[in-house]
Amino acid sequence: MKTFKPILCCIMTILIFGWALAQNPVKEITVKDVYKTGLFDASGMRIRSMNDGIHYTVLEKGSAIVKYSYRDGKKIEIILDVSKTDFGRISGYAFSGDESKLLLTTESERYFPRGSQAHYYVWDSKTNTIKPVSRNGKLRLAEFSPDGNKVAFVRDNDLHVKDLVTGQENEITNDGKYNEIINGAADYTYYEFGLAPAFAWSPDSSKLAYWRFDEREVPLVNITMFYDLYPDNYTYKFTKPGENNSVVEIFTYNFKTGAARKMDIGPERDQYIPRIKWTPDSKNLCITRMNRHQNHLELLFADPTTGKSRVGFSVTNKYWIDIHDNLTFLPDNQHFIWTSEQDGFNHIYLYTTGGKQVRQITKGPWDVKRYLGYNPMTQTLYYTTSETTPLQSDIFSIKLNGKNKKKLSTLAGQNNAVFSRSFDYFVNTYSNANTPPTTAVYDAKGTRLYVLEDNAQLKVRMKDYGFVKKEFLTFTTSDGVTLNAWMMKPADFDPGKKYPVLMYEYGGPGAGTVSDGWDRSFGWYQLLCQKGIIVFSLDARGSGGRGQEFKKATYLNLGKWETHDNIEGAKYLGNLPYVDASRIGIYGGSYGGYMAAMCILKGADVYKLAVSSKPVTHWKYYDSIYTERYMRTPQENPEGYKESAPITWVDKLKGKLLLLHGSADDNVHIQHSWMFNEALVEADKQFDMHFYTNKNHGYNHNRAGNARYHLHVKITDFILNNL
Repeated sequence: MKTFKPILCCIMTILIFGWALAQNPVKEITVKDVYKTGLFDASGMRIRSMNDGIHYTVLEKGSAIVKYSYRDGKKIEIILDVSKTDFGRISGYAFSGDESKLLLTTESERYFPRGSQAHYYVWDSKTNTIKPVSRNGKLRLAEFSPDGNKVAFVRDNDLHVKDLVTGQENEITNDGKYNEIINGAADYTYYEFGLAPAFAWSPDSSKLAYWRFDEREVPLVNITMFYDLYPDNYTYKFTKPGENNSVVEIFTYNFKTGAARKMDIGPERDQYIPRIKWTPDSKNLCITRMNRHQNHLELLFADPTTGKSRVGFSVTNKYWIDIHDNLTFLPDNQHFIWTSEQDGFNHIYLYTTGGKQVRQITKGPWDVKRYLGYNPMTQTLYYTTSETTPLQSDIFSIKLNGKNKKKLSTLAGQNNAVFSRSFDYFVNTYSNANTPPTTAVYDAKGTRLYVLEDNAQLKVRMKDYGFVKKEFLTFTTSDGVTLNAWMMKPADFDPGKKYPVLMYEYGGPGAGTVSDGWDRSFGWYQLLCQKGIIVFSLDARGSGGRGQEFKKATYLNLGKWETHDNIEGAKYLGNLPYVDASRIGIYGGSYGGYMAAMCILKGADVYKLAVSSKPVTHWKYYDSIYTERYMRTPQENPEGYKESAPITWVDKLKGKLLLLHGSADDNVHIQHSWMFNEALVEADKQFDMHFYTNKNHGYNHNRAGNARYHLHVKITDFILNNL
């Protein structure tokens, strides 16, 4: 009888569990749930700190700008509500320096080929009036002067300024012309530097500095749009590796004299000016100058009146230098804060404006991930790091003298903080790999005060749909490199069975997919797990958070080590007892599409299928700034370009390949896929492909459509039918 009891209990447990499942069956996930209805999308909350640092504002329902208290989250007042007017919806807003005015954005639309244009209005709290910045049509990149009396903006490639006191609209430049001269806005290629807008107000509002791009010698790219009876042909300037870049000049405009002055940036025309920034006293314009190889960077300090400049800081790297916005001038106008990888890891430094290093503020075998700001009142810096692990991000503070380092975040995962103007509070959006984001307000010591958004409904939904957990692991390649990875297994996983695996990859220098934070594709991974597929991803050499040598191991050989490491990952999976080594696939988009193509070709004996979405197929077709940073020019590195191109390896294809691209992709031009198509055909290789008409790199355009949903149905069906 004693022997029978455990067996009886086991049977009863199974019956009860089965009854529970019958009463509460796990819901099936569909592609529609993930990509059309947004059933598993996480919610967030965007706030804007006010000058006092103790209040913030929120745009609610696209019509009301509401003021709240940081301390307790209580509503203080409605600053502006346009819901009862004919104004329409507000898509964006910005305060003037004294917060007496608001710059309102409405009817925003894409500006081909990059950026957006919109109608802008100014609301004046003193008169309670809303007036258009300009009555001459939509404009771009509008921005208040610091004193709030003017608004600068770009229209038709020229820089304009609206004087809000006199009501006069002035043209600062008048030589702008499409595909020739651009003033105040970045040319297409400079978007790789994240440059927008391409002008900067002096702190005292007396001057306006701006870029002038001469792109007349830059070759043209054509994009065909199929909307009407006859296709429209859009052309724009796009520099490919080794070709002519725009010639850049920097000017300052003086509002007192009405004159523009050209700044001295040296005689070299083939160089980059990725940033400009005024010193706090408005007496100098700091100009970032970089050589075309992007491995030598200088900060020039230019006199805005005479245009004369001097080199105040210089740094060289044996690989490349990443451009950032972490330049902070101290109030004394004699020192600045800067981040650099000069000791092999990304850290924070203090320099004099004469270029002398005062001290390295942060130190250690880990990277500063984000520089969050500096509080001059307490001489305290704030930043996030990979100190605990590259998978996570923690918030720290440290004194300017490098002492009194404190960890402000307490939860393990991804912490992304935005501090108030006074640094008395910060809003932290926290998540981990299996928990959607929670946005909460904290005081300066790291004590949580209250929650703004916790995605509670999504958490319940995850349980209803039987979400499985993402598990982290490491493995070592055959050449001795340890890589981070994650895996998701079906809910009914049986270690005695053999499962197919889909590897998800992005790659790209400094990027990564292995993060202990929320992944917006998590719902789709769950769908695959419900279909009996293991999902896996790894961070190959070239990914970030592990120091310069790991990140820059791919220099001059993009794709080499990333492909090698992914193939090693597939082999590692194939040796696991529960993986069917004959059923391993890979999927990625953009750089990930490039990686998927490389892997199905160079790993032809390992991968059964690949889905390659909007891939680079030869780096000579991509843009100069991005490509040359890592590869130099085709003239300097012909073998590297050849070896890194999927087109070179088409004869190796054995598995199933699905090729996807938008016909109006202005970033990775459809030329990449057309030429890949041609090479595969000539190699007598069968493959599947689908192109999305008039869709850009994100498979969308100004006109709404069904493309992104259709795309993911196609990807999912291809994987389920062939893996």
